[in-house]
Order: sequence, then C-alpha cells, then structure tokens
Amino acid sequence: MHDPNTPDRDDTMFDISKDALSDLGNGTLAYVRKMQPAELESLFPGMPPLEGNASLWALLNADGTPILLADNREAAIANAFEQELEMVSLH
Repeated sequence: MHDPNTPDRDDTMFDISKDALSDLGNGTLAYVRKMQPAELESLFPGMPPLEGNASLWALLNADGTPILLADNREAAIANAFEQELEMVSLH
C-alpha cells in the first residue's frame, strides 16, 4: 500500500556535482575489461608494445583508472577481492 507521506521515487531529485559523481565508488567499486594490445597505451602510458593478438584483462577503478593488468580474467578478479573491491558489471 502506498503511503502518501512518503515521496515517490520519481519525485526525489538529487543535486550532485560532476566531481562528486566521478568520485562515487572510487576505491570501493571496480570492473574488469578485456583489452586488445592497441588499447593499452591510453591506460598504461609508457607500456612497451605487445606483439601478436593477445588479449589482456584490466582491473579498473569505478572512474576508469587502471589498477592492474593481467593475462587472464580470473587473476584480475582475484586481485579485486584481495583489495576488498566490490565488482560491478557494465553493460
């Protein structure tokens, strides 16, 4: 039953700055992303070029900051758990 004294979810607005929004989840949330060698330079400047088509897995902070680069998904996820990060799924 709906309580008329409780605002509907759509009636509640939050005012949040871009900086505050970008900090949301930093240090607590992370995600894993499969990356091709050509994509790595933007996240890992100075990384030597990789030969071949090997895919690597990056563990990224909520704001996209790289935390770790691994050769398999399981290693990246294990590192997230070691650092007590909550994993999120991106779609």
